[in-house]
Amino acid sequence: MYSQKRSDEIKEIFETKLPKDWKETASRELKDQAVESLIRTTPEGINILPIYVSPATIDGKEPTGAGNKPYTRGPHATMYTSKPWTIRQYAGFSTAKESNEFYKQNLAQGQMGLSVAFDLATHRGYDSDHDRVVGDVGMAGVAIDSVEDMKILFAGIPLDKMSVSMTMNGAVLPIMAMYIVAAQEQGITDLNLLSGTIQNDILKEFMVRNTYIYPPEPSMKIIGDIMQFTSQNMKKFNSISISGYHMQEAGADTALELAYTLADGLEYVRCGTELGGCKVDEVAPRFSFFFGIGMNFYLEIAKLRAARKLWAELVEEKFKPKSSKSLLLRTHCQTSGYSLTEQQPYNNIIRTTIEAMAAVMGGTQSLHTNSFDEAVGLPTKFSAQLARNTQLIIANETGITNVVDPWGGSYMMEELTNQLYTKAKELIKEVEECGGMTKAIVTGLPKRRIEECATKKQARIDSKQEIIVGVNKFATKNEEANYEVLKIDNTKVRKEQIDRLNQIKSERDSNLVSNLLARLEDAAKTGKENLLAVAVECAKARATVGEISSALENVWGRYEAKPEIVSGAYTSTWKQASLEKLDTERVEMKVKEFATKNGRNPRILVAKMGQDGHDRGAKVISSGFADLGFDVDVGPLFQTPKEVVREAIDNDVHIIGVSSQAAGHRTLVPALVSELEQAGLKGSDRPVIVVGGVIPREDYQELYDAGVDLIFGPGTKVTDAAESCVDLLMKKSNH
Repeated sequence: MYSQKRSDEIKEIFETKLPKDWKETASRELKDQAVESLIRTTPEGINILPIYVSPATIDGKEPTGAGNKPYTRGPHATMYTSKPWTIRQYAGFSTAKESNEFYKQNLAQGQMGLSVAFDLATHRGYDSDHDRVVGDVGMAGVAIDSVEDMKILFAGIPLDKMSVSMTMNGAVLPIMAMYIVAAQEQGITDLNLLSGTIQNDILKEFMVRNTYIYPPEPSMKIIGDIMQFTSQNMKKFNSISISGYHMQEAGADTALELAYTLADGLEYVRCGTELGGCKVDEVAPRFSFFFGIGMNFYLEIAKLRAARKLWAELVEEKFKPKSSKSLLLRTHCQTSGYSLTEQQPYNNIIRTTIEAMAAVMGGTQSLHTNSFDEAVGLPTKFSAQLARNTQLIIANETGITNVVDPWGGSYMMEELTNQLYTKAKELIKEVEECGGMTKAIVTGLPKRRIEECATKKQARIDSKQEIIVGVNKFATKNEEANYEVLKIDNTKVRKEQIDRLNQIKSERDSNLVSNLLARLEDAAKTGKENLLAVAVECAKARATVGEISSALENVWGRYEAKPEIVSGAYTSTWKQASLEKLDTERVEMKVKEFATKNGRNPRILVAKMGQDGHDRGAKVISSGFADLGFDVDVGPLFQTPKEVVREAIDNDVHIIGVSSQAAGHRTLVPALVSELEQAGLKGSDRPVIVVGGVIPREDYQELYDAGVDLIFGPGTKVTDAAESCVDLLMKKSNH
């Protein structure tokens, strides 16, 4: 109980320092808890208010902006003062059984929701027995082939009591269907009890992440049907999470990420209302957003503040909703993967902490913190626990949760917020003038902009215009950190998956499955039935992810993107550096020397094998090498080793550069060497093989033994890689 003096003090603060509109909204949010209880007093006797505002706001002349328009300070009035953000760590470990054990352990240690990472085979709609996914099964997430895998994944976790976020886009129909059936087979008959989010954001896949399956138009039809189904049957489930995170990871700057994410959101509102037949107030309140949080501390906070304000304005202006819930931008955030470095990896713990604080101060609703070792591989249980504890410490030891938007009223922060708001609004207008994001993607504009940003960013780092501690400055020679790197036995995981697949197929009613898949094809052709509703019936009968995806592919085909190279961005950015002699000039001279001696420029094929669609590294290397004078061929995504060899022979390349971001190199690179040998290319007749990307040092010798000539890990300068390649070619040509 408060003393009388303390009670009087609290009463005066409540009446004179907290605005009326905020108190009313806060009271509704808190229900039985008194708003006065949010006023805290430190041991020093200092009162900490739940929100700080200007005199004009207290007088009612200006809105609070937390829990009411323009929402700059937060979608909710009380934010973390009564309940912190949700700790939602994204994870998936090879098999459903391993992932299930990991989830249960994390839930017991304070995690409040699940976020499922699927392997690349699942993302691309292939079963584990498909010959295109030999190196991908279980490597970057959990392998799901059927409902049986989904049931194992959530065994002992009641889905009517657990919020589940699933990152799935290409194969969203079978995965969503299998989640629903797994819940039903837990005994949950009312799907309205299910809560969580499906990412279902296909537009950004065409821009950056590339785990699409079908062309843009039918992909949007799938999204519309999912929105329709969930609005009618799963009212607590968010039918889409619109991701800027992957744009940032692909190289987008803060303004581009903000603008293109919200432009995608506008397109999805149109999709739900026009293709899904829903009202704006049925779809928009159940949108969630997903932003990346990098090391630009102030701008990242401003980005989240500007996002809420801009989204509310755009939705109100374009769709005229009746419910204020349609104006709320609720977001999940994830700390940057790109900012993690292989060099001095324990520095990554500090980077992630700074990024997590920016996300919290920007007002995120949930957060994933990356593990320090993810620059070279999947997180271990130890590193994942450290990442989770980062959030627990911020939430429980700092007092950060005691105040709503502590940056509100800061001259700097308000100016940054307004500048980002204005810049993003201009970029969104450009997309809308194309006819919306779907049509803008067809022109290639968003993808080009992001790739140009990525190339310029790499050039700034390579030329030390941007400092990365331990990489291009304050580096320590011969420093090696000893920590465990998680390795997945891909062959073992794949065999387990195939054995379970074969068992399921032998026990199910094959005629029923065939009939239901035919019905799904017909629904895709005619639009007479909701695709998710039919997919649920298919999943219930034990149709697999691959079979459901293939049925739709029979109607729509499988989309293939045409790779392009950004020209001039790398070398032009280098020239902005205040350096007497540029590395680029030295490399260009060596390339010219090689061309003079050999009658043509050095030629490289940049290849992506397996189902790994992350192509930032490949695109930056392609653009950088081209600027430095190499002839560059960029292979299509998702190639097999045999297809890469065929293209290398057809183009008569000197170098095959393999980009690996998802741990498939240990399987796919030896297969590539074997295919070269079968084609008669051995010894000096064989192209130089270069591997780059997320390659743990523990794998280097294995790759060298397999026949790899050069390996470039995270943090390698493009100029250094190019120089090493041309030096090796010169040495080879001298023999």
